[in-house]
Amino acid sequence: MSRVGVVSTLRRYPVKSMLGETVQSCEITARGVVGDRRYALLDVESGRVVSAKNPRLWRGMPTIRARTGESVTMTLPDATVSAADSAETEAVLSSYLGRKVALIDRRPGGAILERSDPDEVLDKGLDARVAVAENEFGAAVPPETLVDFAPVHLITTATLAAIDEHATAPVDPIRYRPNIIIDTPELTGFAENDWGERLVRIGAEVVLRVLIPTPRCAIPTLAHGDLPVNREALRIPAQHNRMNVAGSGPSAVAGVYAEVVQPGRIRASDPVELG
Repeated sequence: MSRVGVVSTLRRYPVKSMLGETVQSCEITARGVVGDRRYALLDVESGRVVSAKNPRLWRGMPTIRARTGESVTMTLPDATVSAADSAETEAVLSSYLGRKVALIDRRPGGAILERSDPDEVLDKGLDARVAVAENEFGAAVPPETLVDFAPVHLITTATLAAIDEHATAPVDPIRYRPNIIIDTPELTGFAENDWGERLVRIGAEVVLRVLIPTPRCAIPTLAHGDLPVNREALRIPAQHNRMNVAGSGPSAVAGVYAEVVQPGRIRASDPVELG
């Protein structure tokens, strides 16, 4: 293995599609980062798992900040705070999001994820009715987990810098919702595009296997907390880094999905090696 960089940032998202939190260290299991996507919301009317990948319905999700404490808490933009174990939380979230939702802590059987066509969203806007694909939820993770596809999402500072080269202002990496940002000072361009099937060792314990580049949806364009809507966050990968991912046709990509080969604990500043 050869060293490619160090861990610069670790993030987890206690509630799917909500803003997450930065941590200095975390445990990695076969399910991913412990505490990541611990909860999700269920659209009571449709029975679908709530995802900001369908922004016409759920673009308010990344404006809610979820944090881990004695209970997972969710803070709305007006500073209203609700805890996951509160009887009032579902009503508070339903009122804010405009649809009745239920808080869940495991993947329902036959769960389906709705993903709006990102190119159409870019072209027609967040309020437009666009093509919505229905995909299997959590295809590359153990049963009952609440991540979309794979346990861990990585992105390099090389890729972030490649995006910023074309942006009018730096694009905050929080928009891409990575678990691990790898500082790769010697790499350039969309560096992890060719990492497919390669092993990534982080620190003394954890080994990941890269599965596929991460196809970008409309989420990076949405308001994230205090960050406003930013179409460039998707438009730039769409123009400068399109790849055919798993036979699905050309997609804007940035970062990679990975599975866990060897679990353990990782920390900010841990060395990262590529095999």
